[in-house]
Amino acid sequence: MKAFVTGGAGFIGSHLVDKLLDRGDYVTSFDNLSSGKKDFFKHNKKNDKFRFVEADLLNLKQVKKEIKGHDVIFHIAANPFVRLGEEQTRLDLEQGPIATYNVLESMRLNNIKKIVFSSSSVVYGETPKIAIPETYGPSLPISLYGAGKLAGEGLISAFCGTFDFQTWIYRFANVVGIRGTHGVIVDFIAKLKKNPKELEILGDGRQQKPYLHVSDIVDGIIFGFEHSNDQINLFNLGCDSNTTVTRIAELVVDELNLRDVKFNYTGGARGWAGDVPRFQLDISKIKKLGWKESYTSDDAVRKAIREVLDNQ
Repeated sequence: MKAFVTGGAGFIGSHLVDKLLDRGDYVTSFDNLSSGKKDFFKHNKKNDKFRFVEADLLNLKQVKKEIKGHDVIFHIAANPFVRLGEEQTRLDLEQGPIATYNVLESMRLNNIKKIVFSSSSVVYGETPKIAIPETYGPSLPISLYGAGKLAGEGLISAFCGTFDFQTWIYRFANVVGIRGTHGVIVDFIAKLKKNPKELEILGDGRQQKPYLHVSDIVDGIIFGFEHSNDQINLFNLGCDSNTTVTRIAELVVDELNLRDVKFNYTGGARGWAGDVPRFQLDISKIKKLGWKESYTSDDAVRKAIREVLDNQ
């Protein structure tokens, strides 16, 4: 299989590239390195089945040229910093639906029919205290990032209906692990290294979400792709457990071997504008195909903390 991975030098994308190469696939990694890193793929440079293209998805002409000859597109590229939408309101428009349109149009012009898309649980917006299935609606995101992901889903669905494309759309839980460059774990470690006596925690600390290790994410992506064959294959991808922000803080403190750290909460239910304080995904659909996560939410967080610390 010849796979084209957008965002292939990023956190999730680089792990997906590794997984595809391990399977024996040919892989083109396409990334503008705005948040991706060359270090994340340097171990693949001598692999003759790997090719890296440094370019931007907003350049339709180049996307159309580089995408030619591939069997399936794994569209992972996106703005990875959800909070940037507060300051740069155009960012998720460009990196979401506009970039996705360029990928889809390049596929149409090159007669490529299969696309795998990394969406997000934030498309659901604020939800009741139940495990949310893929059929939950209406989807009313409260962040510009979530709006961009939902718009991308809509464009992909429309290209499937109009041009006979086939898609696998995954709505991710919070993803953690090695090569993660931002997020609550990275923030807490940085804060505690600066001041090991106190830790600022955004919100009230009771924000509660499922955290999935990046190795489980890429396994789930490939598993769903191989084991479902509808025209539109939509899956939640997460775990059956969850972790509070305060618990993450406790795990970071424990792994740093610190004692008597004072937690200072900024207050309020949200960590920031657009933050969904609590959610749980119903993952029974992909589990019925035979997939299961390897780590609980707490275990994924602890493993990710250790990986970040080891990497530093």
